Amino acid sequence: MRSWIVGLALAAAVIVPSWAVQAAGDPGWPTYGGDQGGQRFSPANQITPANVKNLKVAWTFSTGDMTTHADAMHRASFENTPILAEGKLYVCSPFNEVSAIDPGSGYVFWRFDPKLNADMHYPNDFICRGVAFASNLGAPNTLCATRIYLNTADRRLIALDARNGKLCPGFGKNGTVVIGEGPQTEGPHNRYGRIHTTSAPVVSHGVVIVGSSIDDNQKVDELRGTVYAYDAKTGALKWSFDPLAGSPKGYRAGAANVWAPMSIDEQRGLVFLPCTSASPDFFGGLRRGSGKYANSIVALHVADGTVAWSFQTTHHDVWDYDLPAQPTLGMVTYNGKTVPAVLQPTKQGLLFTINRDTGAPIIPVVERKVPQDPAAGDQLSPTQPIPIAPAPLAPSHITPDDAFGLTFWDRGRCHDMIAAARNDGLYTPPSARGTIIYPFTGGGSNWGGIAFDPAHDVVYANTMNVMHLVTLIPRREFTAARERFFDKEVSPNTGAPFGMMRQTMLGPLGVPCNPPPWGQLHAIDMHTGKILWSVPLGSMGSIADWLLGSAGVPNLGGPIVTAGGLVFIGATLDNHIRAFDAKTGAELWKADLPAGGQATPMTYMWKGKQYVVIAAGGHSKLDTTRGDTVVAFALPD
Repeated sequence: MRSWIVGLALAAAVIVPSWAVQAAGDPGWPTYGGDQGGQRFSPANQITPANVKNLKVAWTFSTGDMTTHADAMHRASFENTPILAEGKLYVCSPFNEVSAIDPGSGYVFWRFDPKLNADMHYPNDFICRGVAFASNLGAPNTLCATRIYLNTADRRLIALDARNGKLCPGFGKNGTVVIGEGPQTEGPHNRYGRIHTTSAPVVSHGVVIVGSSIDDNQKVDELRGTVYAYDAKTGALKWSFDPLAGSPKGYRAGAANVWAPMSIDEQRGLVFLPCTSASPDFFGGLRRGSGKYANSIVALHVADGTVAWSFQTTHHDVWDYDLPAQPTLGMVTYNGKTVPAVLQPTKQGLLFTINRDTGAPIIPVVERKVPQDPAAGDQLSPTQPIPIAPAPLAPSHITPDDAFGLTFWDRGRCHDMIAAARNDGLYTPPSARGTIIYPFTGGGSNWGGIAFDPAHDVVYANTMNVMHLVTLIPRREFTAARERFFDKEVSPNTGAPFGMMRQTMLGPLGVPCNPPPWGQLHAIDMHTGKILWSVPLGSMGSIADWLLGSAGVPNLGGPIVTAGGLVFIGATLDNHIRAFDAKTGAELWKADLPAGGQATPMTYMWKGKQYVVIAAGGHSKLDTTRGDTVVAFALPD
């Protein structure tokens, strides 16, 4: 009976255009960020603060990874946000396997496996945040007239027919292009990848644009973080952009790559890049100066890759404060003037509001003096750019007396750790003594980005509030330090006079040394830059919450906002998805997930019903519960 019903549904799907079963005016969720500008906003309004408590699981889908990749799941992070386009949901597993499924049932239409080498050690484990969809690439209903573009961990860009998952033969070599140039691997037995891709490509004006992810703190002369654009039909290289090209003579560095999602302004023909820091992260003595386009929002012309404008958010970065999130595009009315804007959150907990046409700040940015006295051979910028509004979304100052602990014992240990480190506030330079990096290099904000409600000019952002201790290790002491601290992150920075060690500042009981909340969700009114509300995000469990109050927890993944007046977010360590009242920040609903929900959800209307969908598969860095499930929630019939 079920097969018969599914067969009728499939037949109907062939006859009825996809738009006929979506709500009028609802675009679905055709790109990773909801739209090309990454607003993560949906006009769907069936689910409201009044009825959200009634949400139930509507269907689930398994990628099968827990069976097919059981031995590699400890290195996998299911960060995917599915997209909805022309009647199908497209899901990408951490191992770059793409499935097309029915939006109302989770039924699988097709599946594509790129046969990723799971024995390879990639810089950021196995991650696929999303895929890209493109249409009008041929006559209707012909082969590859609509396509799914997938970039893989082993540096392939693959074009698939969106209808059936078959490779597009006219794209590159049998549907595949090798991204960039040079060898992919190095090290013993060629099992250590040097560069890969984690975020979805973007498609605009007939080109597919891809960034890259490069391992941190390995060497001075790291691979360059070149962005590539390929012809969407043929796969031919159209242009490339190296953020460090044209650096001054004697400037030694690599990276400055674009690992976070990019954004597109179709009307202006611009692609917006969130560029990262130059290598290595914590010592810049061999890369004097601000770093060209490193740590910058860079607007490129899609047609030829030339720079329209750029804005740097951190000068001469030695804190790993690269741009970790998609630049979000929206019309912002600040102080009564409506301007096309780029909204860029940062790891420091700052939010920059930049004019999309000129690259000039809409909300003013001031250059403030910051701590100096860097490591020997380095030269810092005397100032750093700070927007006057909103106020920082994450704390950056702590004293030994502020140390947190569950007992006098672990609080005392944290007190001593803070007192022993160099700690002059935000932008304190790394040192051989050990320097507190606060917020830590995971944020503030991270790859989950922000959500923007264009009807009310309100930004929603989640943050982490934890500290790192970064210690520079003189070269002559590095080998001994790596052997001594074999269980910690110790990296060589080959070519620099210092290696480095980075550790999260936790007490003996595993609790952060800084006071809670350790995770928050914020709402910002962009008319004024005022923070409307900030609430703890996540729970440590009933007993811990009773002892500590609402402490919030570290989180990875981002929020979405709907016209129904709700903010949905997973992200937290506690394996839940939640809904908050967009006006007040009150938590109205939460549901258990079968594994960690370290992914950004999405939502859409389908056959008269609104669904909220999230990938629940856990995260290797946060070590949350592993799984391979996509979960859809909806109101009961």
